Amino acid sequence: MSSQNLIDSTATATAESGRTSFNLRHLSLILVALGILVSGYLSYVKLTDVPMVCVGGGVFNCDVVQNSAYSRIFNIPIAWLGLATYLIIGGLLLFQYRTPFLREFGGMLIFGVVLFAFVYSMYLVYIQFVVLQALCQWCLTHELIMTILFIVTCFRLKNELTTPVYSS
Repeated sequence: MSSQNLIDSTATATAESGRTSFNLRHLSLILVALGILVSGYLSYVKLTDVPMVCVGGGVFNCDVVQNSAYSRIFNIPIAWLGLATYLIIGGLLLFQYRTPFLREFGGMLIFGVVLFAFVYSMYLVYIQFVVLQALCQWCLTHELIMTILFIVTCFRLKNELTTPVYSS
């Protein structure tokens, strides 16, 4: 049996058994879930005005970051927009292969949303380091998650654009 036949038979057996291997889409969904947790916590803090758990001392000062003029856009807290963004990305990922429109354009749509969120996150990092000279570990965690999600999304899009799609 040739190695190609072995690979084909293994792939067929995996498909028939219903098992799927861990892939970049699964990693994206995990990152989105983590992003929802972090931005959900930030949204909860904004909504209820409870004190935020924050690393004390040094350059870390969550109150300065959370209450700065940069923490809102058109009077909407950035935390709420971040939560909405993760929910949108999650919805697109979940339905990407379930509707004809998203099967065709979902990868590029997800990339566009993640690209915008990544660029805006990098702007917020700049604001924290240069303008406010104060850091929030929750905000930096969100920005790290978004950076990793951006990298994973780039690989997913590259794979989508280089893998031929066969219609059945």
